[in-house]
Amino acid sequence: MLDREGQALRDDLLDLMRSGAGYELSTTDFDRLARRVFAYNYRHVPAYAAYCRARGREPGSLESWTQVPAVPAAAFKDVELVASGATAERVFRTSGTTRGAERRGEHHVPDLSVYRASLRATFAAFVLPDGARLPVLSLVPHADRAPDSSLAFMVNDVQRHFGAEPGATFADPEGVDYDALDRAVRQACDEGRPVLLVGTTAAFIHWLDRLAASGARHELPEGSRLMDTGGFKGAGRTVAPHELRQAYGQRLGLYPHYCVNEYGMTEMLSQMYDAGLRDAVAGRHGPPRKQGPPWLRSLAVDPETLEPLAAGRQGLLRHLDLANIGSVAAIQTEDLGRVDEHGLVLEGRLAGAQPRGCSIAMDLILEGGT
Repeated sequence: MLDREGQALRDDLLDLMRSGAGYELSTTDFDRLARRVFAYNYRHVPAYAAYCRARGREPGSLESWTQVPAVPAAAFKDVELVASGATAERVFRTSGTTRGAERRGEHHVPDLSVYRASLRATFAAFVLPDGARLPVLSLVPHADRAPDSSLAFMVNDVQRHFGAEPGATFADPEGVDYDALDRAVRQACDEGRPVLLVGTTAAFIHWLDRLAASGARHELPEGSRLMDTGGFKGAGRTVAPHELRQAYGQRLGLYPHYCVNEYGMTEMLSQMYDAGLRDAVAGRHGPPRKQGPPWLRSLAVDPETLEPLAAGRQGLLRHLDLANIGSVAAIQTEDLGRVDEHGLVLEGRLAGAQPRGCSIAMDLILEGGT
């Protein structure tokens, strides 16, 4: 639970989120909200405050939201980035790392109403822009079986809030029941009933490989769609996004714009999506890119200095997610990409050693958290 100041800030953000992910928020209004969230994070998260002071950045000293100090995403593995005195309604954890399960990142969420409002508004805007209500067939374990998975929470909430009957979940923490999934999809095809498939990219790649090996194919009814999430890896290999979209068409009968990839992180409570389906429904022809809600903005920064780059230049992606009231809103990733007025283009992960800028930032946050 948040304190009184946090609850007031939460209520203002919920009002914004209820306006929908298509709401036009001016840079001035975003900057004003960003400063409030930053000030709250600074006052209530001791390790973050120490980090900001080491960077010479404090509330009142910033010229723009682009100067809000961002913590490396990896810091959630080593430092408690949670508002003092706030009781977490849920703790989400990142997937296991090479350093062991005890080193998984933790995102303490004191108020799930913000997460629900953010994910619902954005999912509706980019995956259901036509207002469709479809049975949700999930390749993600139910939230009851994976209580520390933010993705499982998200998909379960989507099933309850947007899904029509008969939806179903075909996964548990041990894996996906692809035979049952095939039966459900065949039934939907026979009945001419469109469905929404949701799952990790890796799970879909495994399914597509099974279909290809047996020569099987589904022709999903018109209006069906798919949302995948995560990197384009599966079955021990990396699949290029355009090749995966072709496979969705060949094995499931889906047009490319009905295949929507989501970009999210356990460390953030908001997500970004491919804008193709939203564009198609609106009759637009925008360039391929990802977009998010107005309370989330991104920058590409220089790997060495972590300074913002000009629009369209490749750099490391930094996100400022105002939904992160109870933790830290500004997150520095090691994802590569470009950001311009149209949105964000992901270009993979930075290979090799941690870049100098992220390494220095990590050292500072660790010093502040000790």
